[in-house]
Amino acid sequence: MANFMLPFSIFFASIFTSNILLTNYLGMCSFLSVSKELKTSLGLGAAVVFVMATTTPLNWAVYQWLLIPFGLEYLRFIVFIIVIAAFVQLTEMALERYSEGLYQSLGIFLPLITVNCAILGASLFMVIREYSLITSFFFGFGSGLGWMLAIVAMAGIRTKLKTAKVPPGLEGPGITLVIAGFMAMAFMGFSGMIAVS
Repeated sequence: MANFMLPFSIFFASIFTSNILLTNYLGMCSFLSVSKELKTSLGLGAAVVFVMATTTPLNWAVYQWLLIPFGLEYLRFIVFIIVIAAFVQLTEMALERYSEGLYQSLGIFLPLITVNCAILGASLFMVIREYSLITSFFFGFGSGLGWMLAIVAMAGIRTKLKTAKVPPGLEGPGITLVIAGFMAMAFMGFSGMIAVS
């Protein structure tokens, strides 16, 4: 029963208590720049969920079945980046061919995902924590959802801030960083409920 519950506990922990963005501060550049509009935040968040949920187990398979047997573990950074970039490129080509509307709405976000360090971070955490293939999928999927939750929440708050009175010294990036800090503290409130092992 404990082995069965582990992937689910890691899934929920990666959304809340171990949020890859608000706990490890990975993917902050796109988080801060894209979270100005709710629609664009949802688009980028959905794309991150899809890519992270797919490339984390894909990188697990490459690491376990290719790099370890040949003693090439030291190449994991380069190989993981190549796998992520190739997967994003294939996804972009498939969307352009089979779903023009979805490609037009997500087209601008797909190149951003390739350089999102949260995607690479999920694959590296998967190796460091020695997750199984199933657990890697749940971790990648949960981490993507956690990242999406954080950017959508930030976009909603920043939308409200357009009509709020912000002190002159905090306008723009200043208030955004303060809000990100408060969000990180709020997510820390979930600590102790579910822990990632």
